[in-house]
Amino acid sequence: MSVEAAARTRSETWDAIVLRVLKQNKVSLIAYVPDKVLAPLIKSLHADDFFTVLSPAREEEAAGIVAGAYMAGQRGIVLMQTSGFATLPNVIASMAVPYQIPLLMMISERGTLGDFQFGQAMVCRTMRPVLESLAIEHYAITRLDEVEFIVDSMIKQAFSTQAPAAMILSPLLTKHSAKK
Repeated sequence: MSVEAAARTRSETWDAIVLRVLKQNKVSLIAYVPDKVLAPLIKSLHADDFFTVLSPAREEEAAGIVAGAYMAGQRGIVLMQTSGFATLPNVIASMAVPYQIPLLMMISERGTLGDFQFGQAMVCRTMRPVLESLAIEHYAITRLDEVEFIVDSMIKQAFSTQAPAAMILSPLLTKHSAKK
């Protein structure tokens, strides 16, 4: 990374970096289920004419929309929180994995590090084992200086290998950024 790029990254918020990297990688379709942690990113995506932004009722619908768009030649991503991911294993195992669809997922991690909602905590404990059992590449983004590299690398890897990929937004990133 150049000195200029490093300086730009330090002055940007995590959500601004994600938006920029999505554009650089031509990921123009966004399907999301509303989430407080993802709200700044979702607001910016709606404000940018590059993106087509949809909010279906459920995460399974979002995955279906993004998968269908991929088959029509458009790149997309599903934005959700941890509890929403819990609804996706069947969709991933029966559609994305066997048909080699690079289903990109960005998941705000809930149920850990001070989030004591029992339902969120239970799903959080199962998310990574489910991703691993489905052989889905996944990384947690914990620091601002990791955002650009991980998001860019995961997008490139998903589309070059035609495999789903999950980017997990850790509270270490999102809670710290929210306080600024």
